[in-house]
Amino acid sequence: MQLGKDFVKALKQIETEKGLPVEIIASSLEAAMASAYKKYKNGNQVVEVYINLTNGEISMAEKYHIVDEVATPDAEWTTEQAKSNGHAELEVGDYAYIEVNPENFGRIAAQTARQVIIQRLKDAERQIIFNEFADHIGDMVLGTIFKAEGDQILVRVNDRTDALLPKEERIVLESYPPGERRKFLLLDVRKTTRGPRIIVSRTHPGLLKRLMEMEVPEIAEGTVEIKSIVREAGARAKAAVRSLDMNVDPVGACVGNGGARIKSISDELGGERIDVIIWNDDPMQFVRNALSPAKVAKIEPVLEQEHSLRVFVRQDQLSLAIGKAGQNVRLAARLTGWKIDIKVIEPERLPTLHDLFDDIIKTTGESLWEDLPKD
Repeated sequence: MQLGKDFVKALKQIETEKGLPVEIIASSLEAAMASAYKKYKNGNQVVEVYINLTNGEISMAEKYHIVDEVATPDAEWTTEQAKSNGHAELEVGDYAYIEVNPENFGRIAAQTARQVIIQRLKDAERQIIFNEFADHIGDMVLGTIFKAEGDQILVRVNDRTDALLPKEERIVLESYPPGERRKFLLLDVRKTTRGPRIIVSRTHPGLLKRLMEMEVPEIAEGTVEIKSIVREAGARAKAAVRSLDMNVDPVGACVGNGGARIKSISDELGGERIDVIIWNDDPMQFVRNALSPAKVAKIEPVLEQEHSLRVFVRQDQLSLAIGKAGQNVRLAARLTGWKIDIKVIEPERLPTLHDLFDDIIKTTGESLWEDLPKD
């Protein structure tokens, strides 16, 4: 069967334009034509197909296993059958190959070739997309809101690829009007029967990390290091940083002159408030820093509980320490990895005369109040 040199030329053009090796197309065609031939014959034949990539010629042969007793007539022969078909030299265990070229199979072969090439091109396109994005999981991508589909928002991340923004990866109360461009974190890439499924996020702490790397040169250069980040997306976040250069203030570098850098990041995240604090390997100092902007009076470990600290603040600092609906202390605990119990420290006061008499009573066991003159 002859497909011709034009067919081979077309395959090589596909290889150049789509990056799909011609050998892969040829092997797929061979398998597809073998399957098509079995359907054409309506039997259980074992068929081997070979495509010559020089001249486009197709060789097709039915394969017979030589056995003592035939169980599958379409694929097995006895030695007597092999002899009657011109293969007297074959013994049990050998294989006979009978070249076939059915008259009406040419049209079926051409149609099969077309279908296989179309499918392989789709598969190759999907693989290219998968490889392109699978290598960038955790990176930031710029996308355009495309349309809503159920609980998911479709985001166009390039000319041929859409990503999904699931409901749980969206910032609460943030709107996503079609045509608006936003920054997202590339969260996951999965293979499906319909092609790669790309998931993006607006809530992941990694998005804040990437925005800080982009906005703060000291982080991009490695002078300032982000140690940990926690977020309640759209509301508040805390980022712990440290400087690898004693001459660089890590918090000042992140905040920028007049707060310009951190404001730019906050605006990208819908006004999310971002606390930048200094990381410390001393847990007590780290917790003290993490509770910023509240001022901590005293910290002590809770001996009966593992990884737990009791933090004392003055009454006027209590609401700051806890935060709205417990947000500040909750984020601080997640950032540091320590359980934090906030307590109010009683204000210090000078002892009164009553206190002094009470101390004497406790010491002597006698009451002096009875000897005092009565009115």
